[in-house]
Amino acid sequence: MSSVRRTIQVLDLLARKGALGVRSVAQQLDLPVGSIHRLLNDLEAEAAVERNAEGTWQLGYRLLDIVELQLDGLGFQRLARPFCEAIAAAVGETVNVNVTSGDGCVCIDKVRGNESMQLDWKVGSRGPLHCGGAAKAILAFLSDADQHRIVNAPLPRFTPNTITAASALREELERIRKRGYSIDNQEVVLGVFCVAVPIVDRTGRPVGAISVSGPSPKAPGSTVQPLVDQLSAAAGEISRRLGYAGSWPPKSAAMAHDIRAAS
Repeated sequence: MSSVRRTIQVLDLLARKGALGVRSVAQQLDLPVGSIHRLLNDLEAEAAVERNAEGTWQLGYRLLDIVELQLDGLGFQRLARPFCEAIAAAVGETVNVNVTSGDGCVCIDKVRGNESMQLDWKVGSRGPLHCGGAAKAILAFLSDADQHRIVNAPLPRFTPNTITAASALREELERIRKRGYSIDNQEVVLGVFCVAVPIVDRTGRPVGAISVSGPSPKAPGSTVQPLVDQLSAAAGEISRRLGYAGSWPPKSAAMAHDIRAAS
């Protein structure tokens, strides 16, 4: 096993389990104690891990600095935060910002509303693109080639409402493109509903999404439209600040809107 892979495994374990002794780390990763001890000392020298008062190992603040630099580079968190705060205050539910990551997406920021029940992803949570409001909002506006690859891959089921048939998912993505937003009807977690709008870069490619999630039911139509309007205004402004100069909503959704308006 390469040293890089061991390093990632150690950091991931400490992130998930909290402070651990060197023997515990070695046992849980099934690696030699001596190797883990040397690795932890190297990581300590780079401030990636540190020993606490009890003598066990925990993550250091260097990793937070690295993550902050990454988020600043993406620009999403800084650009989206004021919109998230305004929407969360207005609707009382949690506003999430997700970015694309390979064939999945990652929650990079959230602002809680004032609802007593808050059902949402933790910052750093990673999920697939075939289910969930933000994920489907991203997937619906990807290129045909990217969609084909993801839709025809295995589609894990998380709840009875998760879409796991490729044909049904393609139909759902077409509906999302036409109306410009996605709906999550308890596809990832039972009791959690979500509405989301994509964020695009200067080329029009979806690079993230902004969403509202919570316990109140959400379905396509006039009832959810006020939420959609707020999310769309925020996503449009963030996209423009990322260099997007096209019409809003993105092309396919805008075309559908023009057709409806003319009919």
